[in-house]
Amino acid sequence: MHEFDLPLRHTFTISRESVSVQKTFIVELEEADQKGYGEATTNRYYGATTDSMRKSLEGVRTLIESTSLTSTSPEELWTQVHSSLTDDPFAQCALDQAANDLWGKLQGKSLMDLWQLSPKNVPASCFTIGIDSIDNMVAKLDEMPGWPIYKIKLGTNEDVRIIRQLRKQTDAVFRVDANCGWQVDETLRNAETLAELGVEFIEQPLAADNWSGHQTLFEQSKLPILADESCIVEDDIERCAGNFHGVNIKLVKCGGLTPARRMIREAKELGMSVMVGCMTESTVGISAIAQLLPLLDYVDMDGAALLSKDIATGSHLEKGVCKFSSLAGSGITLHR
Repeated sequence: MHEFDLPLRHTFTISRESVSVQKTFIVELEEADQKGYGEATTNRYYGATTDSMRKSLEGVRTLIESTSLTSTSPEELWTQVHSSLTDDPFAQCALDQAANDLWGKLQGKSLMDLWQLSPKNVPASCFTIGIDSIDNMVAKLDEMPGWPIYKIKLGTNEDVRIIRQLRKQTDAVFRVDANCGWQVDETLRNAETLAELGVEFIEQPLAADNWSGHQTLFEQSKLPILADESCIVEDDIERCAGNFHGVNIKLVKCGGLTPARRMIREAKELGMSVMVGCMTESTVGISAIAQLLPLLDYVDMDGAALLSKDIATGSHLEKGVCKFSSLAGSGITLHR
């Protein structure tokens, strides 16, 4: 287990907090001279720290070390440790990513190959612009030109003005994320204007537990509404149906690739669009997300692009387009 500080290019601000250095936790598994890596970043909102994740995984160390991924699948390992890690999905995510990466490397194939998925015609990623002064938000967009999609973090008194100003800089698709920072009437008003400004959808405008409010938005909003903070674990998918038009699944929140694949399948069966997002992970976590791309309608996997210094190589983005690693598993090499 390893801990790293990930310095960001710019202080990253959303409606509830600002971060300039993101702490992250890396799990490393080794078998037959192959190494698999998984990641979970810390998060104050969800109570995830490096100490809590380390403590959780120490509790299942004996089970992990006695398991061979040549005879046990990552899904089986996930199930075996889940009862001990139910209260720490971030730790389970890091372990599950590492198990999947190692499992693929032991077989000499990428996870996409093993899951019988094709890397062709996958969605492009957005690049995220955090809350700042309007001039600084324009400068951040100009610093990363040519991306086909930008996600704009909102939750200020000048949200519509921000989008109007950014729209002058590019004709790219916009998505907005209020991170629970709006109210129902405010969202309905904003949606009217934002639709005219080329915004594709709104992510989590209301508080996570405001289900009646989100049902109103589901019925009346001019723009689709996607769940983020309201969609954490597998049981949330069914509840989101009829309250959201789509869901944003985060690997750290649900416990890794294993439950995420189940959530994607269920959401699609219920008629919702599916996005997978990141939590400012390094290339370790981003490479795991990349393996899910053929299953997704939308993706936000720009975490490593927000960093001034990375800790790994693997799949990466070039102006929103994923360039897949040629290595097996998730394709990760960790640098220390």
